[in-house]
This record gives sequence, C-alpha cells and structure tokens, in this order.
Amino acid sequence: MRIGVLASQGAFAEHIDILHQLEVEALPVRLPSELGGWDGLIIPGGESTSISRLMVDYNLVSEIKNLAKSGLPILGTCAGMILLAREILDSDVEPLELMDITVRRNAFGRQKESFETELIIPVLGEKPFPGVFIRAPIIEQANSEVEILTRLTNGTGVAARQGRLLASAFHPELTNDLRFHQYFLSIVAEGTNPD
Repeated sequence: MRIGVLASQGAFAEHIDILHQLEVEALPVRLPSELGGWDGLIIPGGESTSISRLMVDYNLVSEIKNLAKSGLPILGTCAGMILLAREILDSDVEPLELMDITVRRNAFGRQKESFETELIIPVLGEKPFPGVFIRAPIIEQANSEVEILTRLTNGTGVAARQGRLLASAFHPELTNDLRFHQYFLSIVAEGTNPD
C-alpha cells in the first residue's frame, strides 16, 4: 500500500511519520507528476488559504478532483477537511467540492482557543480518541450520503465519511493514537485488489 501526502504546506511530515509507524509506504506530493500510483492521498492540516493557493499554483486541483472521482480514497484533516468540502462559509478559499458538507473555518476562534477533548468515534471502537483541535473547522451541514462519525458534546459534527472520502476537523497526526489512520487505511484496502 502506498499513500501520498500533499506537502504544499502544513503538518504533512506528521502524517508521513504515522504511516511509517503503520509500516505503510508514504511520501510527500508537491507536483501533479507525483500524484500517480498512490492507493490513497492525505490532505493535511495547515493554513487552508495557503494550501489552496499552492494547489492552484502547482496545477494540483483538477488532478486531485479527477483522482477522487475515479475512486481514490482521500483523508482531509482540519484544513484538509475545509478543502474537501462542497461549501465553506465566510471564506474566499476555493474548495475542491468533493464531499457534500458545508464547513465553517476557525469555528472555535483564534490559536489560543485551541483545545483537546476525548471523542467517541464508534468506527474506532469503544476507547475514546484524543481530539486535537487547532483553529479547527466544524461541519455545519451534511447531506444524506455523508456519515457523521463523531460529534462534540454540543452536537457539532467534527468527522465524516462519504464513500472513500474521510474528513476530520481535528488532527489525528498530532496524537500517539494510530486508529484514525488505521481506519483510513481500511477504506483504502476496501478497493485494493490482492496481489
């Protein structure tokens, strides 16, 4: 299994490190020519405006859209979730419009309002998952094809799956808990033919 990690900006090295811990080949992706041959792609957290601009500047947008439409599994975390969304509220960031969700950027305020909380994510088992939220977005709306995987205690959706697309408002790459990445790899494996 080979996973590409978009390395335009943000926490791509942390995702690569976790994938290596899971004994999965993972490499940074910066150019369209580096997008081929992957079993999955991760769009990391970072600054969504910067990542979006760099994706445009390096001609990655249409290629990523085409790969997603052809069934490539994609995980988007924090800024990655923003970019996967169909619509972004209060923002001029151009999303990829791949997931039928509407998100709000920086829903919890500035950096100092960042927080950690335990999340119940049934697809990961009974043990709570450490949710690290840094200038995090939230899911404001999701259509019926989107499965909300976890919510905060106030009911706000913070992780979702739609087909082979997975998104989280939190940063699983900044924890020692590998289960969210393992779950993504299980989605990848669903469409991988055995050798």
